Amino acid sequence: MSKITKFGLPFLAAGALLSPLAHAAAPGHPATPPDAIVTELMTKAMPDIPGKDAVMITVDYPPGAVDPVHRHDAYSFVYVLEGSIVMQVKGGKEVTLTPGRTFFEGPDDIHTVGRNASQTQPAKFVVVLIKKKGAPILTPIQ
Repeated sequence: MSKITKFGLPFLAAGALLSPLAHAAAPGHPATPPDAIVTELMTKAMPDIPGKDAVMITVDYPPGAVDPVHRHDAYSFVYVLEGSIVMQVKGGKEVTLTPGRTFFEGPDDIHTVGRNASQTQPAKFVVVLIKKKGAPILTPIQ
């Protein structure tokens, strides 16, 4: 399966469109942070929960990667595999997660901070989403 799937493209497009640093590097301006690489591992219908499906993805954060502000409109369970990531939802506390640590986002949460904590080391995590069948994995928030 390719590294960037149909589910990864909206995520990457949102980052390119909404990131305040999403412009060509110019003298006096910081370089554009690298995009996350989203890989779909599986999607399964949830027959015992009508209208819902489960999606499992991995997210690879290159050094310095930053997510745009977004929501998932899903129950989202995060498990860090390697590196260190920083996460926060609106109204919540910013947390730094290392391998083996977890994070949760509910369907009404707005994901305000999502980034690699390191400018030199990559990070990787698994996300399991329980969402409405056919709904996008990520919805950008302006």
